[in-house]
Order: sequence, then structure tokens, then C-alpha cells
Amino acid sequence: MQAVDKNFFTWSDYVTWEGRWELIDGEAYDMSPAPYPKHQRLVLNLARELTKTLNCKECEIYIAPIDWKIDEFSVVQPDVALFCEDPKGQYFSKTPPLIVEVLSKSTAKKDINEKFDLYEKSGVKFYMLVEPNSEIVDIFELKNGKYEFQAKLTSNDKYEFELDKCSLYIDFDNVF
Repeated sequence: MQAVDKNFFTWSDYVTWEGRWELIDGEAYDMSPAPYPKHQRLVLNLARELTKTLNCKECEIYIAPIDWKIDEFSVVQPDVALFCEDPKGQYFSKTPPLIVEVLSKSTAKKDINEKFDLYEKSGVKFYMLVEPNSEIVDIFELKNGKYEFQAKLTSNDKYEFELDKCSLYIDFDNVF
């Protein structure tokens, strides 16, 4: 890897790296090893459920690995995201209205702290954190520039997301 200095990286560095990485405020995060099978099953189930209930043509559900280039110093690969743009290249550039991160031992701290702050300041309207072992979901909604906790949900629950361009809901019984 080449960098401006030892601890600060940019998009130009990121595109030269092999493997899966994320870049948050110039700090590189290695995305290996691959997630556990349960993590990936939940990602697929979440994406399937959200796609099934999405009611607009302008937006589409994507799963990782897919790049969202926030700026020259931050590129992330959300587990599940709703993007409302037609990408012109290798990455999305507009803020998705909904992001889901399924927690794992190697990424939980980053998802709960660094990504929470990054998504909040980037204007992601809904941020959903899924804990695979306890099967608990926390949903946050951006209000007045800050995330407000909305709900703690389990497999018995459903949740509807109201967005500017569309709405969608999720029945967590179909996820866990």
C-alpha cells in the first residue's frame, strides 16, 4: 500500500489495494476474514425482505461488497444498503437513505462507533444494526442531524421505513 503518510489514506490508495477494505476518515480497515455463514445468511435474508417490500423504481437494494465513496477519505461497503442512483462507475456516490450492518466480532466496534458517526454526518436517514447471535435489531433515524433510537426489535416484530421517494418494510420473522 502507498499512502500520504503511515496512517492516512485516500481513494487513490484504496483502489490499489487487494482484498476487501474500508476507508473511514483516512483510516484503513481490513475486511478479512470473510464473515460467518450466519452473518451472510442474515444479509441475504434482509436484502430479500427489503427488496420484496420496496415500492419505488428509483431505488434498489444492494449487498456487500459494493463501494459507497463518501469522499476522498471515506469508502465503505455496507452489508445492505438502499441506493437511489444509477452509478456511473465502480461506486455509488450519493447518500443511501437506509443502511444495514450485521455485526460480527471483527467489525462490531467499527459498525457501532465509527460507521455510526460517519453515517450520521453523511445524512443516512435510517441505520439498522443487527446482532446475529441475540437476534436483536436496533434502528436509528436521523432527525435534525443526529441519530435518534427508534426501536429494539426481534423476530416477532415488523418495521416500516418511510422515505422521501418510497417506503418499505421488514418482517423480521422472515430474517431470523
